[in-house]
Amino acid sequence: MRLIPLLAIALAGQSVLAQQPADLIVVNANIWTSDVNRPRAEALAVRDGLIVFVGSRRGAEAMAGPRTERMDVGGLTVIAGMVDAHAHLLNLGLALRRVDLVGTRSLDDVIARVRARAVDTRSGDWIRGRGWDQNLWADTRFPTHQSLSSAVPDHPVAMTRVDGHALFVNARALELAGITRDTPDPSGGRIIRDADGDATGVLVDNAMALVNRVMARESGDETRAAVLAAIAEANRWGLTGIHDAGVSEGLLSVYEELARTGRYPLRNYVMVRDNEATLDRLMERGPRLAVHDRLWVRSIKISVDGALGSRGAAMIEEYSDEPGVTGLITFPDSVLRRIAVKALRSGFQLNVHAIGDRANRMALDAFEWALGQAPRGDHRFRVEHAQNLHRQDIPRFAQLDVIPSMQGSHQTSDMAWVPNRIGWNRSQGAYVWRSLLNTGVVIPNGSDFPVEQVNPLISFRAFFTRMDNNGWPAGGWFPAERTTRMEALLSMTLWPAYAAFMENESGSLTAGKYADFVVLSQDIMTVDERAVLDTEVVMTVLGGHVVYRR
Repeated sequence: MRLIPLLAIALAGQSVLAQQPADLIVVNANIWTSDVNRPRAEALAVRDGLIVFVGSRRGAEAMAGPRTERMDVGGLTVIAGMVDAHAHLLNLGLALRRVDLVGTRSLDDVIARVRARAVDTRSGDWIRGRGWDQNLWADTRFPTHQSLSSAVPDHPVAMTRVDGHALFVNARALELAGITRDTPDPSGGRIIRDADGDATGVLVDNAMALVNRVMARESGDETRAAVLAAIAEANRWGLTGIHDAGVSEGLLSVYEELARTGRYPLRNYVMVRDNEATLDRLMERGPRLAVHDRLWVRSIKISVDGALGSRGAAMIEEYSDEPGVTGLITFPDSVLRRIAVKALRSGFQLNVHAIGDRANRMALDAFEWALGQAPRGDHRFRVEHAQNLHRQDIPRFAQLDVIPSMQGSHQTSDMAWVPNRIGWNRSQGAYVWRSLLNTGVVIPNGSDFPVEQVNPLISFRAFFTRMDNNGWPAGGWFPAERTTRMEALLSMTLWPAYAAFMENESGSLTAGKYADFVVLSQDIMTVDERAVLDTEVVMTVLGGHVVYRR
């Protein structure tokens, strides 16, 4: 009998709160809210870091007080803060400091950039780089180390492929790592060898650890500096949040330190990646949400295969351009299943990197088995990438309530060589956004930076055009798999929020949610598709505070 009076009191309290003056009102705006109940608006109001009103200018002005800040954006477009649903924050910060090999067109180009760095590097110190992609070269075979070793003999050199799943090193690095013709391939890894059995300098997936273990780790100060640089870069491109795909316990402690001291202007949904003992300890502790209003710790990241570009993606059938090779399984199925059950029982989300059709089937099979052992309704397990799917497995995502977390820019970067790698028929199961959406799932979008560029509008545009920046191919690559432009917007806003259990806190410009939004130089929802990437971020706002201004 007391429910009605209590409800009336609660509603009255909300009404009073709604009339308190706003800290900020944004007016004269073209707002796309990502909220189905109010998709368009011209103004919004913010108080205590939260949105308290979205609608007309009249309504927002009614919430202004003598100390309210007014932001007139001059008719520019405002969208919810964009969230990259699969990114690597520390790797981005480190990449900003290393030899940039993105876009190199030949091995000679790579060597020239490394030699330039060697001039200013003390003899014997490591030189590290990232971003080479042999698929962009005239000779698309993996490189061999001889010319690099000759050009840079006094420094160990280690250069990560653009996808992060292969390492190209020189003779000095091979020597320090103790890699000889007698070194066996590690489980889940491959040492590329020449006809005589000698290492060529390319190490794929788990074989990279042979070199990584002898390289010096970054100091705490270097790690903090890299993280801060990466956050600034993310803010510059309109990102207010990321899903950080693979964070060690040590790196998480750095994040917490920066967030605690107010130096972390980004919301980070952390996927912990560490040894099983560490994962067990974190799961026993339980999920931690909104730590310092910046960090969410409730998910685990495991990789079960490599990447398509380095032929490490695990395929059901052999690669079309390398007979006998079917890719690599980099994580034991039995351990994956064991961790999946633990995650379900502890309330953690499990996010599995799977690119090849065999790896995706392995992940889905493991999820299905684990759900039989530990049934849970709203688990929201994810497959990260889900790039190449067997047609029989597409409906299983919806059937198992699994979220395919995909990256639009991977499709536009890879489409030119995918048919050569896996053949035309299997290519029709690559990046199948529409086929998945039609089953009833949502697809959080991202970039996988620094694998791809940070700019989230690249993946946004790729979702609804399936064309590269030059408009190729006309009409899009397998155009039946395009999304709508509105779905592309949701893939960068509301759907990442849902994929992180944060749809009640973020993802749309809705009263009660975080005041995270971006001001853009043009309307990405109506401008010609060819002009989308001409859009500039004018301002990035996190919790009502400007964290980037052009």
